[in-house]
Amino acid sequence: MTQGATSYHRGRTNREVSREPLLRMFTFSLTLVRHGETRYNREKLLQGQGVDTPLSETGAQQGEAAGRYLKDITFNRVFASNLQRAVQTAEIIVRNNTHCSGMEMVLEPLLRERGFGVAEGRPKEDLKNMANAAGQSCGDYTPPGGETLDQVKLRFKKFLKVLFKQMLEERGSSGPDAPAGASAAASAIAPGSSADDGLRGLSVHALVVSHGAYIRVAVRHLVEDLKCSLPPGVKMSQLSAPCPNTGISRFVLTLSRSESGPVLSAARCVFTNRKDHLENLTAAE
Repeated sequence: MTQGATSYHRGRTNREVSREPLLRMFTFSLTLVRHGETRYNREKLLQGQGVDTPLSETGAQQGEAAGRYLKDITFNRVFASNLQRAVQTAEIIVRNNTHCSGMEMVLEPLLRERGFGVAEGRPKEDLKNMANAAGQSCGDYTPPGGETLDQVKLRFKKFLKVLFKQMLEERGSSGPDAPAGASAAASAIAPGSSADDGLRGLSVHALVVSHGAYIRVAVRHLVEDLKCSLPPGVKMSQLSAPCPNTGISRFVLTLSRSESGPVLSAARCVFTNRKDHLENLTAAE
């Protein structure tokens, strides 16, 4: 690969070569999905990382519904937390996909749920009581042996580096990039609630299946730290709402090349915590 790059630049001026990485932009979509329901979810028990439970029957049905909803999107890369509730959800989504059935997934430990230490396996109410006793809000409290929110955010930042590198590798086999404003214009012209919202003009798409607390930290980092723009009318408070099982969020990210690696140059939130695909399941219950 290095030899190919050297050959590509042969005969060009140093100024042309040095400027090119800064001028090349690449835009792709990132679709985040929370895993389906488990028995622990239904019984309001904390799982974290130490309790690795499979999907319940309802959780499998939710995964099927999410898979049908996303079936026509050609995902180039699929990443999932290596905890079985996320792996099973990702497998169901990929199996239902028209273009990606049989695709090999990347099982990524960086996508695991937030660790809740001594609170894992216990009722969520216990975590609230522990937080109250410590004089903190439940969302900010870290139980003994658990991960802080900053530690979870650091894991997500590490994952973004992995994601950016792999998506740039995918870029070469997926045709030319769309203009940076193409997907934004498409959403302005055709608002609504469609599975392909925000995807018009894009040729590369990533699917990530993870967990509720992790996704909340990830969304907050994208919006607050990386200055991701929000959909019209959406408030910050809405982004911190709990993500339902198989809730879907989507971001459009633009990378620029630099000699130190890919750099995020623009980010836009298309939607968060969407659960349209669950309406029929809810009605049947």
